[in-house]
This record gives sequence, structure tokens and C-alpha cells, in this order.
Amino acid sequence: MSIETWLLFVALSVLPAFSPGPSLLLTLSNALRFGGVLPIWSATGNTIGMAIIGLGVTFGLGALMATSSTAFLVLKIIGGCYLVWLGIKTWRDKSSFEMTSEMVKLPSRRGIFLTALGVAVTNPKAIAVQLAIIPPFLSDPTTLHRDGAIMAVTYALMCLMSHLSVVMLSSRLRGFFSNAKRMRYLRRGIGATFMSFGAALAAASR
Repeated sequence: MSIETWLLFVALSVLPAFSPGPSLLLTLSNALRFGGVLPIWSATGNTIGMAIIGLGVTFGLGALMATSSTAFLVLKIIGGCYLVWLGIKTWRDKSSFEMTSEMVKLPSRRGIFLTALGVAVTNPKAIAVQLAIIPPFLSDPTTLHRDGAIMAVTYALMCLMSHLSVVMLSSRLRGFFSNAKRMRYLRRGIGATFMSFGAALAAASR
């Protein structure tokens, strides 16, 4: 892959990588609620998930999803149910930004990471995006896997940049949402959005 081809891929990937979606919303939610390093683990989980999807597209997952209606149906139902569950959990959460007390137990880094990873890899729309932008650049059969891996990692790192941008922006909003009432509205808004994403995903067609 030439540097020119790679730069073209980067240019085409900017919009989908920085577009709002369930994963970006999850990182924003974690950043606003917990601050500190926990949102970084959320961003990292999504990054690994995006890399897995990109490698899956390169090595045939995309072809399976494109040809098998059963595979698409199963994944979209799993992803949709997962997002609805996450939305209900967020809506019912009673935590606030008063997280510095030793009496309050923060979620584990592992839990934050696995939740973000789960949101990423169970979203067929994320697969569809990489299925749309990676294969057109795989023109040489002799370097297909290498080039696909490069693009998968590149796209994952661009998604990481978008999530870190959200984390940095959220630090300026924490003061505003330190008010318990505002935080309650924020949780319910994010929870409702997750549930909407899940319902739309479960009902989505190809």
C-alpha cells in the first residue's frame, strides 16, 4: 500500500470515525460520570473492538455478514438487546459526580473495558462501515491481509482519537453536570438514547 493510498483511506475514514454512535456515547457517559482514567479504558475497549471488526472484515467476516441473513439477524438482535440493557442500566443508575468518597465504589477498569468492547463488536453498523471502506482498497491479492490489517489498525486508532477528544471535552462539562438534578436528566437522556439505538438496531435491515 502506497502512502498516497493510505492517506486517501484516512481521509475517507474521518467522518465515520468521528460520527456519534453508541460507543462514542458510552465513552462520553463514562467520562462525565467518573472522570479520571476510567473513560480511557472505555475508549480502549472500543478501539480493540474496532480493530477486531477491521481484521474480521479483512479475513472474511464481512463476506459472511453480507451473504448470510442469519448471521446478520443474530448479531443485530444481540447488539440491540445489549444496548437496550445498557440503556435501562444507565437510566436506573443513581450515581453522581461525587465519586471521590471512599464509600463509593467505582466500576472496575475491566468492567468498563469489556462493556465498551461488547458495544463495539455487537454493532453490525460498525461492521458495515468498515465493510464499506476497507475492501475497495484491497486490490492486490498478494498483500491483501497485510494491507487490510494496516487499515483496520488505522481506523481503530482514528476512533481512539475521537473518543479521547470526547474525554477531553467532557472535563469542561463535569462542573455543569455536578448538579444532582442535571445529572439525573443526563443519565435518563443517555439511557433513553441507548435504548433507542438498541431498538433501531434490532429493527434494522441490511
